[in-house]
Amino acid sequence: MEPDASLTLSPDEMRQLGYAVVDALVEHLSGLPDQPLGTTARRPQTERLLREPLPDAGRPPLEVLARVQSDVLGYTLHADHPRFFAFVPGPGNFVGAMADALASGFNVFHGTWLEASGPAQVELVTIDWLRQACGLPEAGGGLFVSGGSMANITALAVARHVRLAGELDGTPVVYCSDQTHSSIERGLRVLGFRPDQLRILPSDDEFKLDISELARAVESDRGAGRRPFCVIANAGTTNTGTVDPLPELADLCARHDLWLHVDGAYGAAAALCARGQAALQGLGRAHSLALDPHKWLFQPFEIGCVLVRQSDWLKDTFQILPEYLEDVKPGEEEVNFCDRGIQLTRRFRALKLWMSLQVFGRQAFAAALERGFALAEAVEAQVRLLRHWEVVTPAQLAVVTFRYAPPGRSEAEHNRANRELVAALRQEGFAMVSSTILRGRTVLRMCTINPRTTESDVRETVRRLDALARR
Repeated sequence: MEPDASLTLSPDEMRQLGYAVVDALVEHLSGLPDQPLGTTARRPQTERLLREPLPDAGRPPLEVLARVQSDVLGYTLHADHPRFFAFVPGPGNFVGAMADALASGFNVFHGTWLEASGPAQVELVTIDWLRQACGLPEAGGGLFVSGGSMANITALAVARHVRLAGELDGTPVVYCSDQTHSSIERGLRVLGFRPDQLRILPSDDEFKLDISELARAVESDRGAGRRPFCVIANAGTTNTGTVDPLPELADLCARHDLWLHVDGAYGAAAALCARGQAALQGLGRAHSLALDPHKWLFQPFEIGCVLVRQSDWLKDTFQILPEYLEDVKPGEEEVNFCDRGIQLTRRFRALKLWMSLQVFGRQAFAAALERGFALAEAVEAQVRLLRHWEVVTPAQLAVVTFRYAPPGRSEAEHNRANRELVAALRQEGFAMVSSTILRGRTVLRMCTINPRTTESDVRETVRRLDALARR
């Protein structure tokens, strides 16, 4: 029987489509500074463009690509745009994109050593680079996952297994601040913790986890017969870029025999540069750590990372050996990454970070990280010179918050005015900032991690916000 060619393109057709895709990527990335931020469509519009019956017959690949560019990608906001300062940007890079194409094109199954020994070694090496940068011991290890949410839930599953033997009966309690990312609460819910087993403590005046409040809560719970179990610390909160007092938290956890998990999905990557290392002192004392290379390590979505102090904890938590995987048992020195996390079927995420570090080198990454710090400080300095504007939280890990607050207006009017500024700037299409709420006040927030962003970009964005506020 001859091979079925119905789902195959000829070599010439593959090259034609591949070259067209690369051309589209190069045009997009090289032209970003001159493009608007992108477009968001309403659901009725996307329904008109894309709703159709499943096609019985195929269409020419270049015709389908053209439709993707106009009707699909034409209705996105560009998180890789140099003036996208909202939420946490996703700067990406071309080498990482090409690495993803290679991983997909070769269709690497990255669950077992038998099927992907080279890719597994790349993941081991790249994880070890991150482990060293974050200061975890040589016995540590980890794996790449989809993002910070999955990194957090993986780490918390390990903590539950190691410290609680997987048992939630009784009264184990987890502690975090009111600035902790929602993925922690969601992850605990998935893992079977009840809402009353999470203590969300008020942060201090700098939006950090308050050591005194934490110590009181631990003593109170222990006195009431509960079991203090785990502390969640932040290494770069989404709201303000704040880093919790990691050395002091590590000391408290050591005294009370608590697991210390650090959610560094946003900020932990800064450990690759000198200023980041200074801001993240104590990071290496965590029992577990989450970080996202698709944020401040400039990788295409999606790639998150979980690290733990002892790599064996991962295997002890997740390894299950069914009879149908009898043939893929690794040797003593080899690793099946399916035994270290939730997924059996895994894509080769490590390749993009490994290739990017190989092509550009650590020094280039460190310089790009340092640039993010400096750009946020430029925003802060400019805001401080403007009339009726105030800096709410100073530049920290490339995040700064501020607001327009002219005298004679109520707090409600200030909040409404700042929300309207976000929408007005987005409507202009030049730049995008986001808002958040700090102590009941609506503030504007800029995150300046894109290495393609210029100082002129941030200054013009602030100037436009000021002009819109004074209309």
